Amino acid sequence: MKTEHPRIPTCTYRLQFNRWFTFAQAREIVPYLRALGVSDVYASPYFQAGANSLHGYDITDHNKLNEAIGSQEQYDAWIAELHAHGIGQVLDFVPNHMGVAEPGNKWWMDVLENGPSSMYAPYFDVDWRPLKSDLRDKVLLPILTDQYGRVLERGELQVRFEEGAFYLAYQNQKLPIAPGTYRLILEMALENLAEYKDEEFYGEFQSILTALEYLPRRTETDPEKIAERAREKEIVKRRLERRCQEAPQVQRAIEKALAQINGRPGDPRSFDRLDELLNAQSYRLAFWRVAAEEINYRRFFDVNDLAAIRMELPEVFDAAHQLVVDLVRSGAVTGLRIDHPDGLYLPKEYLEALQRRCAKVLGIPLPKDDRAVYMIAEKILSGAEKLRSDWPLHGTTGYDFANQVAGVFVDTSAEAEMTRTFHRFIGHTMHFGHLVYAKKRLVMRLALANEVEVLGNMLDRLSEKNRWYRDFTFEALARAVRETIACFPVYRTYLAPGQTVSDEDRQVIERAIAAAKRRNPAIEESIFNFLRDILLFRFPENLDAQGREEHMQFVLRFQQFTGPIMAKGLEDTVFYIYNRLAALNEVGGEPQQFGLSVDAFHERNLDRHRNWPATLLATSTHDTKRSEDVRARMVAISEIPELWRRSLQRWRTVNRRWKKDVNELEAPDANEEYLLYQTLLGTWPVGAKGAPAENVGPEYIERIQAYMTKALNEAKLNTSWIQPNEEWLAATRDFVAKILEPSTKNKFLPTFLPVAQEIARLGAVNALAQALLKLMSPGVPDIYQGNEVWNYSLVDPDNRRPVDYKVRAEMLSCLSSKRPEDLLQNWPDGRIKMFLTQRALHFRNEHVELFRNGDYLPLRASGTLADCCISFARRLNRHWAVVIVPRLSSRIGFPPVGDVWKDTAIESAENLALERGREIFTGRELLIQNRQIRVADALSILPFAMVTS
Repeated sequence: MKTEHPRIPTCTYRLQFNRWFTFAQAREIVPYLRALGVSDVYASPYFQAGANSLHGYDITDHNKLNEAIGSQEQYDAWIAELHAHGIGQVLDFVPNHMGVAEPGNKWWMDVLENGPSSMYAPYFDVDWRPLKSDLRDKVLLPILTDQYGRVLERGELQVRFEEGAFYLAYQNQKLPIAPGTYRLILEMALENLAEYKDEEFYGEFQSILTALEYLPRRTETDPEKIAERAREKEIVKRRLERRCQEAPQVQRAIEKALAQINGRPGDPRSFDRLDELLNAQSYRLAFWRVAAEEINYRRFFDVNDLAAIRMELPEVFDAAHQLVVDLVRSGAVTGLRIDHPDGLYLPKEYLEALQRRCAKVLGIPLPKDDRAVYMIAEKILSGAEKLRSDWPLHGTTGYDFANQVAGVFVDTSAEAEMTRTFHRFIGHTMHFGHLVYAKKRLVMRLALANEVEVLGNMLDRLSEKNRWYRDFTFEALARAVRETIACFPVYRTYLAPGQTVSDEDRQVIERAIAAAKRRNPAIEESIFNFLRDILLFRFPENLDAQGREEHMQFVLRFQQFTGPIMAKGLEDTVFYIYNRLAALNEVGGEPQQFGLSVDAFHERNLDRHRNWPATLLATSTHDTKRSEDVRARMVAISEIPELWRRSLQRWRTVNRRWKKDVNELEAPDANEEYLLYQTLLGTWPVGAKGAPAENVGPEYIERIQAYMTKALNEAKLNTSWIQPNEEWLAATRDFVAKILEPSTKNKFLPTFLPVAQEIARLGAVNALAQALLKLMSPGVPDIYQGNEVWNYSLVDPDNRRPVDYKVRAEMLSCLSSKRPEDLLQNWPDGRIKMFLTQRALHFRNEHVELFRNGDYLPLRASGTLADCCISFARRLNRHWAVVIVPRLSSRIGFPPVGDVWKDTAIESAENLALERGREIFTGRELLIQNRQIRVADALSILPFAMVTS
């Protein structure tokens, strides 16, 4: 397949690779994807990761394909099939962190074995000089399920010997033992060999002990000493293995020594030697719950198994990009998705380096805009924040579009009533801004305490070197850091050495400092001013080069930590608490803004058209809290505020008997119950005729129970992942089971099902409209696996369930024989969504230039139901296409087709020559009079339309 770079996709299709979905299976569905209209596969990470990884973000080797997903031959066969069908591949690449839970990560294992003397020690973001002196030159490993002493004396930590090397076995983990500490074991083994003093192997064994004495220490950082240690330790291992093979007495002596060292449960003193050995390692084992306060390596958010790597170092960049760059060179990969750029030290510099490397291997000059290959980044934009225009990207991963398109289907006129209903049901008011501030502070206390402590310590050291600020106490400075981060309005800023502070970054910092001052009137204002000046690179004039470097390091480190705190505080806490309309609680969402006007939606599309015409447009992703179809149903609740209020009162009354008292409180609480009812409406199965299922089976109930368990733990109110309240969680699971129990005595379901039917209909109309808006808006539409038909998945792992492509392929092959009227009548089977998707994508593929370079023209509606539709045109020269979809369809009726639209019409733009057109989904010819398209004509058969010249 000949590819011109950058290859801009027409439509991407996200595939989630893991051991249950392999390269071989991906190859089988290539013809189906081509027939659907997909131009590029969008692949989840498939480099070597944890054996049981369902997502691939825990990469252990950047330069090896994941064996669980397939072999090199199977990968090559998949790529050949893609190329045979003209399909490209956008690959999800993870530069920020690696999985460190398994021995497959050779870099991390080397660090654990050799400490600061590891050649890979600089690769990871480890603080070898932490505040806690006991951790000096060590890595804290919070992997134990209980306190260290208890785990040790239960005999769960065992040293073992294999192929000349010692390692520590704990559950399914294998940790290396530092070679210099082999002596503790081998000296005991030597005593066990006393009777063989005259044997040749005895002298050789002594020689190995002598070699270990001269081994450079694990704290050496001199390159020559590091190289010597790396070489000599392996020689020692080979010699030891050879001794054991040639003299079984040596093997037995070592095994006897290990039996003594590993201790005997019930005899605490028998573990003293093992304790001594473990204390001599380059790591310190700890109970996983202490991680927040003492961990000394940077992680992905608060995930202990994902250690951050220092991609800003050229040697790390080179080492981590060998395979991915080779795949770009060969044409196997035609685009890249960059995961979590906000975790990187200098994101822009990283993206520039990657584009340069791609241009080099492709043998093409770097374009003037620095975009050699198609590249998007998982940048989460907050509020009015925009993607940095100087980044060499084509756009984001589309979370911004997902929130905007959901918002435009919200009935904004219902905000006051919906807010009142929410507050009355939960028994108190809830201010979104105050909640975000409080939960970010909570996260800094519970999950990311050490990161903030490190920043406070760095700031304290900076103040000590300045006579104007040295009187600030450590506690005051640390609190200023915490408060400023809690008030940060975006994920992070992007200051870089030697560059002027941008207006965007200056405004963010000044806004955060001002908010922190306002919330903390008791803190000396000058402390906040000191922090503000450092964050804005306003350094004292008398600062020497070293001082400037230390100030710079603080700012760059600060920038790496604000994002994780925002993500954990907002996405993973507040979004499970602020449940007024939970459909708006998506990554990058602003749920305090109750929906989006049609004009504002057009403004966002116009901005994309002008500035980011190839950005991704997503509606469902592996990260979304719920699928696009669930969200489309749940936003429809805003259209029935009175019915929602009355229903809630009835449901609460009939279900109260199933609640349980836990610590003098009712479980689940009112807010959790409020979320549950929205979730049930969003996911309730619908029968072939459109009626909601009268009963649901155990699989559905278990899915809802699993979702509620996750939601409650994430909310961190009555339970949490760190301190699970099993009694509360059990009570909630029981509540779900009881209210969904198929019984004639169940008083909930008869009152629930009529509301579920109404929401299912409104949601289906919303979902179809949402799909067409995505497929026709400026940008590159993305389909998450399986979502070309109805998909009612919730947050992961629910959204990673296997997709039945055989059924989908059969549905697609039969579409051409179906009449549009039949598809609408049988809307619950999902074929109508597949039909819309395929027709729209084929039109888009046939008119690539219209969508890539054509104008975007918002069109206004007139008439009785003008507020109930969204329309725009895409135009290039004399070619045009007009999109028309409904919104707020409860005001129209179901289905919203034909004469129910009354006099509603779409007004043509003055520069759009409309006389007659063809509706692409039905093939009907439309006569356009007085520069108007009657919605009743355009939507005479289907509840969506695209009229084209």
